[in-house]
Amino acid sequence: MYFTDKIYNFLIHPQWDNIGSPTLYIKILFVHYEKQFAVIELFGEWNDAIHNDIMYLKRDIIDLMIPQGITKFLLIGENVLNYHRSESDYYEEWYDDIKDAGGWIFALGFLPHVIQEMKKGQIDYYFNLDEEHESFNWRNQNPYQLHKIIDSFIVKSIE
Repeated sequence: MYFTDKIYNFLIHPQWDNIGSPTLYIKILFVHYEKQFAVIELFGEWNDAIHNDIMYLKRDIIDLMIPQGITKFLLIGENVLNYHRSESDYYEEWYDDIKDAGGWIFALGFLPHVIQEMKKGQIDYYFNLDEEHESFNWRNQNPYQLHKIIDSFIVKSIE
């Protein structure tokens, strides 16, 4: 096993996929085309201010999934240590790409200070930033259960 990618001076496990950003890596954990659902775990520092990480995520990952019918995105952010905001253009575009198809973007497990920074950046208009379910253990759910649970969170937040 070779460690080739790093964030700052820290080597990261090769199972994290490089998306072009020097500070943000991902794992696509699950995609279900019939349910139009994807689970993506993030790792590192989400830095839109310097590295425009949302551009890499949107253009190189999300833009490939949407034409395949994926409209529901669960982003797991337990390993996102910081968020640095910039413009919201890519977030707005992502939301616009999926909203008419009943899609959503749900951010689960992000640290409280990261959620606060995301709210300051006003991306909570496009993402469902989960503060209410901090203790929810997504790891003991299979992907089908996870889809059903997150869908119910979305419905409750709309009501």
